[in-house]
Amino acid sequence: MQKAAFNRKKEWKESKLRNIFNTKEYVILDGAMGTMLQNSGLELGERPELLSITHPEKITAVHRMYVESGSDVIYANTFGANAHKLAGFGYTVEEVITAGIKVAREACGDTETLVALDIGPLGELLEPAGTLSFETAYELFREMVEAGTKAGADVIIFETMTDLYEVKAGVLAAKEHSHLPVMVSMTFESNHRTFSGCTVESMAMTLEGLGADAIGINCSLGPTEIFPIARELCENTRLPVFVKPNAGLPNLKTGEYDIDAEQFAEQMLPYHELGISMLGGCCGTAPGYIRQLVSKFGGVQTKASERIANYVPVLRACSPTTALRVDHVAVVGETINPMGRKFIKQAYLEEDMDTILACGVDQVESGAEILDVNAGLPGIDETEMLRRVVKLLQSVIDAPLLLDSQNPEALEAALRIYNGKPMINSTNGDPALMEQIFPLAKKYGAAIVGLTLDEGGIPETAERRFQLAERIVETGLSYGIPKEDLIIDCLTLAASVQQKEASETPKAIRMIKEQLGVKILLGVSNISFGLPQREVINRNFLTLALDAGLDMPIMNPKDNGMKESIYAYNVLSGHDEGAKQYIEAFAQGETAGKSSGGQSTAPVKRDSNSQDQTAQPDIFYTVRKGLKNETRAAAENLLESMKEMDVINQKLIPALDVLGALFEKGDIFLPQLIQGAQAAQAGFEVVNRRLAAQDTETVNRGKIVLATVKGDIHDIGKNIVKIILQNYGYQIIDLGRDVAIDTVVEAVKKHEAKVVGLSALMTTTLKSMADTIEAIRKAGLDCKIMVGGAVLTEEYSKTIQADYYAKDAKRSVDIAKEVFGN
Repeated sequence: MQKAAFNRKKEWKESKLRNIFNTKEYVILDGAMGTMLQNSGLELGERPELLSITHPEKITAVHRMYVESGSDVIYANTFGANAHKLAGFGYTVEEVITAGIKVAREACGDTETLVALDIGPLGELLEPAGTLSFETAYELFREMVEAGTKAGADVIIFETMTDLYEVKAGVLAAKEHSHLPVMVSMTFESNHRTFSGCTVESMAMTLEGLGADAIGINCSLGPTEIFPIARELCENTRLPVFVKPNAGLPNLKTGEYDIDAEQFAEQMLPYHELGISMLGGCCGTAPGYIRQLVSKFGGVQTKASERIANYVPVLRACSPTTALRVDHVAVVGETINPMGRKFIKQAYLEEDMDTILACGVDQVESGAEILDVNAGLPGIDETEMLRRVVKLLQSVIDAPLLLDSQNPEALEAALRIYNGKPMINSTNGDPALMEQIFPLAKKYGAAIVGLTLDEGGIPETAERRFQLAERIVETGLSYGIPKEDLIIDCLTLAASVQQKEASETPKAIRMIKEQLGVKILLGVSNISFGLPQREVINRNFLTLALDAGLDMPIMNPKDNGMKESIYAYNVLSGHDEGAKQYIEAFAQGETAGKSSGGQSTAPVKRDSNSQDQTAQPDIFYTVRKGLKNETRAAAENLLESMKEMDVINQKLIPALDVLGALFEKGDIFLPQLIQGAQAAQAGFEVVNRRLAAQDTETVNRGKIVLATVKGDIHDIGKNIVKIILQNYGYQIIDLGRDVAIDTVVEAVKKHEAKVVGLSALMTTTLKSMADTIEAIRKAGLDCKIMVGGAVLTEEYSKTIQADYYAKDAKRSVDIAKEVFGN
């Protein structure tokens, strides 16, 4: 009897799991847990996840209300149950997660409601913006995943994520250590980017590639504000999409959200047309909100199947901040390859990463939309070097990378830590190699290039190359690689040696493009090897290849002649409608425009905002590009002719100001801002060493106390402000998170700080912020107070008597400058 009941339960659970991803009828998720616990008296600073152990009845009651309201899936009380956040509380990750799954399961009773292992952000910035390594993040998530799977969760849900790199670590941990389905939702701001600058399209293509079962958006905004972001997400994925908006926007005076349950459900109705599959609520929502959703959407057929059927696939790759669609001629920069490039070979042998990084930056600024990266060289560890170069390049450029290796170990090391959706260069028609490389492309969601050669070498005829391309495409499809992610390289032979065979390449391109319908990549410059005036051959061969169907020429993006050929081709082929890009490029009598993908293709005019590799490094350029070692070199060079404080006041600070202006305009995003600030800090260190050697006091532009207020355990925002202020030369006294009021007051007294920065993320801790400000005022301390945090507004900051509202890290710098007069 018991076994039969168990089997029946297992069968309906498996059936239910299949149904929540089949996109036919709406799946109703639950609402907020935190809001409900706060309303029931959760103490400031108390970890809600521990209540599953200390007061399980409170958690069970909340879950049961959502089950009774009609939720098909409830999120267990495990959001912050990672080892980092639980440190010092006396419980292990396994204990907390096991208890959380258990009480959720008890609340479900005999219903068919599923229990999700709920996983939130780790609470630390990952490298390179922060100090947490990708590998450590992976281990923290692995521990949670294993505990939740063992405890009996039905599905794993990552939610409220803002960092695509952190999400990738989590999804890999889930896929490698659990059999459960994986859902992921990220939190976007009204500009359609996450806090870290991740685009909606980058999220969609990366997570779909990694094998997520459903993706969505939660928190931060209400239904009306999230709607256009959800529309963009639906346009960019074939996966089921889910949304969990907040109950509108918070009223900071009352601590309540501004739309009720009925309004919430009404504002969710337009989502039906988008083709979403699942919906629920986040902050401020309660069981009544879920009941209203059930009344509107329960049993209703979705339009998800229609959306997915109308999806138009295209070859894509991305970094978190830049999504590239190869629906035009996309230039692939060829330079980071030791083959035939002595300076790159020497850089690898000497581990001169500065040269590699400068080369990457220069190619992107010259018009490359993708960078080919090859680290295969005898005498070096290709696996470690490729991994290292990929990490470093992604810290200073946002163009997608084409990982150039046929070494499976090196490829996997680089694919694993790549942030976004990469491309692989390459496999070929050799079955043994395809068997090694295609599984890597599938696992990590990469597009992949297939070379038309096999064990017998490069075929002489176009027909034979087509046969190999057909074999590669069929094999790739059999591994589950989407057709749009399969790219063919027909290979370029030197016309000086194999003139007849070289002429077969354009024929092969045309055959493959017309009959297989895949994108074509080609290394162009090999055609002219051994001939004089190589650029003439290269340029004309490029035109032939483009006319045959070439999509991705691997070339030197600084070759103006070849770029001019691309401009002309785009006009003559109709890709450049109205010849707008051509006219823009040549309006001033020189190549000075933009490529069809929007990247600058001008031969970069070297001024204070650009960098000539043959010249002394310009500090404005090196700071803007986040090049730390080059900023050190630039500072040392400036100190030969300038006084120390002049280097700071006339160069480093203005360079940071330029960086901040770019951030405010949305031309760069948080990762680039932090990288640039850290580069400037490298320059400050050079100046400070010079001052110390002269027994002169080092640079200290003023003391600032920072703290996340009592009861609030979120400190990422405060940590970002700390990094930026430190890199401007301010001395920061960081009191950490969940800081008692008296501790803040005493720190201001002790250090005689002129500025105090207070952070709060939750509406429930705003009273702590107000009380801290009141205590500072009562103590009669001579300091200015700036406040910030996701839930704050300038209007509210005035009501609690703050002197300044810092909407972001850049604004905190402006405030410090104003207060200290520097």
